Amino acid sequence: MRAAINSSLAKTKVALIECPDYDEEIVSRALRQGIDLLGGITRFVRPGEKILLKPNILNGAAPEKCVTTHPSLLKAMGLLGQGNGARVSFGDSPGFGSAQTAAAKSGLAAVAAELGMEQADFNTPAQVSFKEALIAKQLILARGALETDGIISLAKMKTHGFMRITGAVKNQFGCVPGIRKGEYHVKMPRNEHFASMLVDINRYLKPRLYVLDGIMAMEGNGPGSGSPRKMKVLLLSSDPAALDAVFCKLIRLPAPFVPTMKAASESGLGTWADEEIEICGAELSHLVAADFKVIRQPSVPFDRAFPYYLKKWITARPFIDNSLCDNCGVCTEVCPLELKAIQHPADRKNPYPVFDYERCIRCYCCQELCPSGAIDIKRPLLSRIIHR
Repeated sequence: MRAAINSSLAKTKVALIECPDYDEEIVSRALRQGIDLLGGITRFVRPGEKILLKPNILNGAAPEKCVTTHPSLLKAMGLLGQGNGARVSFGDSPGFGSAQTAAAKSGLAAVAAELGMEQADFNTPAQVSFKEALIAKQLILARGALETDGIISLAKMKTHGFMRITGAVKNQFGCVPGIRKGEYHVKMPRNEHFASMLVDINRYLKPRLYVLDGIMAMEGNGPGSGSPRKMKVLLLSSDPAALDAVFCKLIRLPAPFVPTMKAASESGLGTWADEEIEICGAELSHLVAADFKVIRQPSVPFDRAFPYYLKKWITARPFIDNSLCDNCGVCTEVCPLELKAIQHPADRKNPYPVFDYERCIRCYCCQELCPSGAIDIKRPLLSRIIHR
């Protein structure tokens, strides 16, 4: 494991910077302002170091879709790192398909080429041991995430069916190569176990700085098929839980609804307690979006609070809008189960995929990666009554 950047601050600082659009000069200025509030670039990047920038490249969506970290933020951070004498690369592993193709389609590869940044190897897996892990004593991570002196995480502000939000903590799941992600979903179908695994990845990799691109966020059916939402913010911190807690404040989502919060606090990764966080920069109350579309209910494991047979009546489930489905088969391909929970029936009268909800583990990989946005998450009536 690489060494983390130590902090002597009494409270965890989260920089909240207003940033109205993706103009390169405006983004660069906002990023510098946020980093200066946290102690300056020399706190996170040293001359001669190999620094990996870890954006969110869920798939090859165009920047205006708000699926991926915007190219202007990657460029601004790359220039800052290079300006401080670091050798900067970038990398992420999409949930489906080629990392190189996704980087090209999202506009990130072009920016990297302009700056002379190499794309790190996120295809080759490497197994590492982590004795201090909460749950994942053995981790499969991309070589590119391991062969570096330090990581700067460039996350995207989005909703997420399983974890409620995808922000600072969740972004490092992209350091798990390709289809290996599905193995974690199968091994850890319970949301609190999956959250602990995400925390373990962060504790092992120890990103030095977390930056959240919330200039244009994604609400609704995230993280791949939601709607763009102008939030006009950049968030920065060395504490991913604190950053995500401020993200929650901006969208009026109770932080305990996010499963990673408890695991992050218990493990020492970070804090979500108000009294331990100092928000610096912009005034939070001026940037709150109380009507932000996100699942506003606790992410409670069904088998902890209710008998197993009530699963289908309690847990949210994926469903298909046939009018949007183009029958591409990606949903079946990305289902992590060996015996798939979503199948294309042989009956030609119904050419669309069909779910087996008894088999479905509610990982929502199909919803997350559906290229046509045809899969959404539906809460059963009993769940809506309990959590209204």
